[in-house]
Amino acid sequence: MAQSLIHQRKLVNDSWISASEPSIDLVGKDVLVPFAAWKSHHAEWLKHEGRLGVLIEPNEDPADVAGDLARCALIAVHFPVFTDGRGYSIGRLLRERYGYKGELRAVGDIMQDQLFYLSRVGFDAFLLRADQSVEGAITALDSFSEAYQASVERPLPLFRRRVS
Repeated sequence: MAQSLIHQRKLVNDSWISASEPSIDLVGKDVLVPFAAWKSHHAEWLKHEGRLGVLIEPNEDPADVAGDLARCALIAVHFPVFTDGRGYSIGRLLRERYGYKGELRAVGDIMQDQLFYLSRVGFDAFLLRADQSVEGAITALDSFSEAYQASVERPLPLFRRRVS
């Protein structure tokens, strides 16, 4: 069973390929690079003719890629297990502190129960586990009609918003 990619609340085809080293075969392609490979071949990756993305692990610091965010069409954050919440912090830092505007994708052990909360911290794409229902996941994005806390989506908490 293949994984499903939801981007901006729609099922889409994933055009991104993973690569650890720059290659002539990758010219013009959408390439997702693990952060360690991004750092080790940084100058070569910046010359890549095509869209670039970086895969960040939960133990890696998003500050280390902050200077290159304008070059990145995709930042993928890996969730090795669904109970590992470090990716939520990485997503929020990328959006709020570093002003990242591109696609922010959650990958790994992602389940539909997490999508609403992931979207609140700035994720707009989700590579679901193969056993997860796409329809259920898209519905899960609207699990709650309102949230009290501030978020990337709604910077003002509920008590600061006025009803017009």
